[in-house]
Amino acid sequence: MNPTGQQLARTSRILRFLVKYRHSGMFTGWDLRVPLDVAIETVDHRPDQFVDDLEALGPTFVKLGQALSTRPDLVPPAYLTALTRMQSQVTQTPWPEIRAQLESALGESVEARFASFDTVPLGSASLAQVHRARLHDGRVVAVKIQRPGIAEEVSHDLATLESIASGVDHTTGLGQRVRFTDWVHEFRRALIAELDYCLEAANLERFSDHLAEYPDLLVPRPVWELTRSRVLVMELITGVQPEASVRERLPKYLLERLCESLLRGYVDQMFIHGEIHADPHPGNMLITADGRMGIFDLGMVVHVPPRQRLRLLKLMFSAIDGRGDDAVEEVIALGTRLEDFDEERYLREAGQMIARYAAHADVQGYSEGRLMLDLTRIGAACGLRSPPELSLLGRALLHLEGVCHLLAPELRVRPVLEDHFPRVVRAQMQRSMSLPSLAVEAVELQALIQDAPRKVSAALSLLAENRLQVRVTGLQESRLMENLQKIANRIAAGVVIAALILASALLLRAQPGGLMSGYSKLAMLLFVIATALGLGLVISALFHDRKAKPPEERGPRG
Repeated sequence: MNPTGQQLARTSRILRFLVKYRHSGMFTGWDLRVPLDVAIETVDHRPDQFVDDLEALGPTFVKLGQALSTRPDLVPPAYLTALTRMQSQVTQTPWPEIRAQLESALGESVEARFASFDTVPLGSASLAQVHRARLHDGRVVAVKIQRPGIAEEVSHDLATLESIASGVDHTTGLGQRVRFTDWVHEFRRALIAELDYCLEAANLERFSDHLAEYPDLLVPRPVWELTRSRVLVMELITGVQPEASVRERLPKYLLERLCESLLRGYVDQMFIHGEIHADPHPGNMLITADGRMGIFDLGMVVHVPPRQRLRLLKLMFSAIDGRGDDAVEEVIALGTRLEDFDEERYLREAGQMIARYAAHADVQGYSEGRLMLDLTRIGAACGLRSPPELSLLGRALLHLEGVCHLLAPELRVRPVLEDHFPRVVRAQMQRSMSLPSLAVEAVELQALIQDAPRKVSAALSLLAENRLQVRVTGLQESRLMENLQKIANRIAAGVVIAALILASALLLRAQPGGLMSGYSKLAMLLFVIATALGLGLVISALFHDRKAKPPEERGPRG
């Protein structure tokens, strides 16, 4: 089959998948007008089959499922649970194909770069597989090699998804509200970045530097001279995955210490360094023989701007402290208010949920990660679009809590976070008082001092000459101008209708002839036109005048 035919067949397969599940309940959560409880009830109990079919579509859709698992505001709970269990394990690619990919990336033979290379992979995933190797200097490394042709397949799938999303956005009301095209663009950017292993190598190096003060945590460093966009060579970490059976082999105090270090280190990454590792599940960790926690697979790392990072920190601190009003205000400030945002309902329901969390913090099921995800879910039901960083924060915390529950079920996460937050706040203050920050503030203050006299003088001159004007940007495009124009049009239409009726009455009264004379016919015609226009005006007022809705509005970022 030629490439065009293959692309058409691929598009047809994707469309068949979407049609198959169009009434499944999976997409109910995307319609933000549907209440949360309705979205939950419409699920038809086929989430496992949905995930199986999604995995069958290939690597792009495995990653799509993982991305959807971070959106509890859009995906019904039953499907969310199934998506979080999605596995990316696949059949290994034959060694000759992997060898050709590796040598093409390095520009040399395997023997020229490695003293030995295991042809049997340590693990295989949807985008790559990892092999053990030894360098000529004796270092043992892990070599992550991208599957041949996977970048091209992903690119074609993303183009198909963008085309479908664009069509849905232009032809359906749901698409106009949700804007699937924007979501697909965001997904495309994240997936393309994940396919560039130079970026993942940089993530490994930064995490290794940032977590250096936690000796219990180990992040492999990349071997830069052998790393390419489709090949990542890094230090090899060996050990056992965090499982319940590990509790039988390692002492309790060691496992609790590892979990506390893991929580503290990731909180530092999120709120001090502004990086969220979106996928810290047990499959991406190993407990080494010397009792350390190894962390790897850092392809999915989201960078959070400083101001948004500060708001997320205030949200977490307020929620853990039980201050629901403060926490809800931060969520609203972070999110986007849609046209139908019900602020009163959101304040009430989210505040009650945070109060329940604070009262039952020691009960299993009430976790910090679940709280963040539930805040986004309630926000979607009330017309508030939460930022993706909030969902990613919730997912990361939920994964970390899951690791802690496996290794140290008696450990309580909340006290660890409460004890660590003062250190995070001190670090934030130290950063704000650092020389670069102070230098920026000094430059801004200098500019303000230099410009202030000139600006005050210019304002006083305009005021003295009666030339001071105030312009409201965007007023011409606002609903106020639209409504004023509508009022003016209707007044003008009413005057025209009245003039027509008055003209027809005068013509009938002034005509001495019969009813069917020329003037009478003209008068009747004017009266019919006036009647039709009047009825149209009344119908328009009855059926098209509704209460004005506020536009989408983002909360303050400062």
